[in-house]
Amino acid sequence: MTILVGCSGWSYDDWVGKFYPLELARKRGEWFSYYAQFFKTVEINSTFYRPPGELQVQSWIRKGRDLPGFEYSVKVPQLVTHRALVEADLERAIFWAASFERTCVGPLAESSLLGAVLLQLSPYFKKDPSSIDMLKKVLDAVSHQKYNYAVEFRHNSWLDESRKELDPAALEILRDRNIARVLIDGPGIHAGKKLTADHAYVRFHGRNCDIWYKGEKEDDHRLDRYDYLYSREQLEPWVSRISQADLEAAKVRVYFNNHARSKSVRNAFLLMDMLLIEHKSKEIRLQDQFTLGEF
Repeated sequence: MTILVGCSGWSYDDWVGKFYPLELARKRGEWFSYYAQFFKTVEINSTFYRPPGELQVQSWIRKGRDLPGFEYSVKVPQLVTHRALVEADLERAIFWAASFERTCVGPLAESSLLGAVLLQLSPYFKKDPSSIDMLKKVLDAVSHQKYNYAVEFRHNSWLDESRKELDPAALEILRDRNIARVLIDGPGIHAGKKLTADHAYVRFHGRNCDIWYKGEKEDDHRLDRYDYLYSREQLEPWVSRISQADLEAAKVRVYFNNHARSKSVRNAFLLMDMLLIEHKSKEIRLQDQFTLGEF
């Protein structure tokens, strides 16, 4: 049984001077190797915005091949989750999902670098008989028996009558295919504790609910919706949940998406400490560390 904790991405300019040393400011090509000194997994979100080409996938493989036990978890393109499924275009959804598996998921798996494959459903993808059928067919079109897939539900219609757990139909879809339901901390659906697979997937988005749903304010000091730092007290309830998941699953993957100003790094270190996971650490200063001599 293994618990892996990491961040959602590593290529952020505002991590320089906080996590990345200042001398790496203009050496973006070295950021990944520095990140990998501290973490054994990362969630790649860029695949959501554009399916990666062969050169990009091979670049990830080259970066990770000499890192024993390192994993990339990858996010299915929005062409599947936010376009085709929302538009009820089943043929295109299956085409893009299968294409992503062939060009990205497969090569990473063959190189022993694949973590999980995440489908983050659109907040506009509502539960009804048609959407349930489409979701089943898309999941059946990918190799969920071969790879660890996970689904993040985002519309409240996927909750049961108590509003505290996923609807039985959603749970059944996942259980029948050994696909993990994503456990979420942040705005949106985060109800329930039931696992649906022999692996688990947890995502921390931060708790800036006002920005997520009402937009940013001009005088707000926060950079964006992901500019949020969890306290020890807020993470404490998750320690038992993740530990319990570890008892029921072969592997638990945890990713912090509150990446603004390297807060995800700081929270990932804190959670690993709370879970008694040994790791290399460093102090994360949340204020910019520039001096007058830099300018």
